[in-house]
Amino acid sequence: MPGREPITYFNRHTGGIETEAVYGEAFLRLAYESAPGRLLLHAFIKRAFFSQWYGRRMDSPASRAKIAPFIEKFRVDTGEFACAAEDFGSFNEFFARKLRPDARPVDARPDAVVFPADGRHLVIPDVSVCDHFFIKGQRFDIASLLGHDTTLVSKFSHAAVLISRLCPTDYHRFHFPCGGVADAPRLLNGPLFSVSPIALRVRPTILWENKRFLTRLRTRDLGEVLLMEIGATNVGSVTHTSNPGVDVAKGQEKGFFRFGGSSFITIFEPGRVRFADDLLEHSAQAREVYAKMGDHVATRLK
Repeated sequence: MPGREPITYFNRHTGGIETEAVYGEAFLRLAYESAPGRLLLHAFIKRAFFSQWYGRRMDSPASRAKIAPFIEKFRVDTGEFACAAEDFGSFNEFFARKLRPDARPVDARPDAVVFPADGRHLVIPDVSVCDHFFIKGQRFDIASLLGHDTTLVSKFSHAAVLISRLCPTDYHRFHFPCGGVADAPRLLNGPLFSVSPIALRVRPTILWENKRFLTRLRTRDLGEVLLMEIGATNVGSVTHTSNPGVDVAKGQEKGFFRFGGSSFITIFEPGRVRFADDLLEHSAQAREVYAKMGDHVATRLK
């Protein structure tokens, strides 16, 4: 099965191909790669009450005991934290941590668009011709992703798409990839499947099935940019911290995910941006690129 293949990605910061250590791998393989697991998946795991229950556990003071082992096992850089690891009151506080202001420098070049989050990233230069999304022959369904909003579907039918997949080990605050004026996020409800590569290789449709939030960002130079937070199994909640209807700056915080890996999708009008060469090269091979929030993702076309 495709899910049994090792999960590899290109690390922009080291320049090498690396193998991902998947948090909760045994559980994910059971749920998505076995018949008994799929029964549990549809009966319990994908449902909101399961993630809400797990989220409450991660909010409890007792969950603090998980922080130090997690930091050690996944080699989380505590030097980036805005506060000491001992100061977190729960695992969710640690998970949604803030970083020092200088930990994520934002590419300040006027024509530079930046990654909205830390994670492993995949790009689709023209979504209308993408027919190998994780599985050969699987088209990326932009209409379903946008909730079949006919106006948006028409406008973004040839969109350039950036998919940013956040692992549980990543910094989990998300930011604006460019400046503009953002509308209030709109909820598109759905189940809560995992967005791990194990799950996506079995069921790529998860991204446009799951519960998600859609924000329309009106910019001066890039037209309208769509921003989407995708919920997932064990994501306690998506919290938006920015105010709608006011100017936001490139790199400004938009919100954060609580416990669990998730995804952030950025959608550009056709002909507005050119993605960075490493993203184009590796995405053409269905391989993600690891990069951090604030790094260069695309250049605005003149």
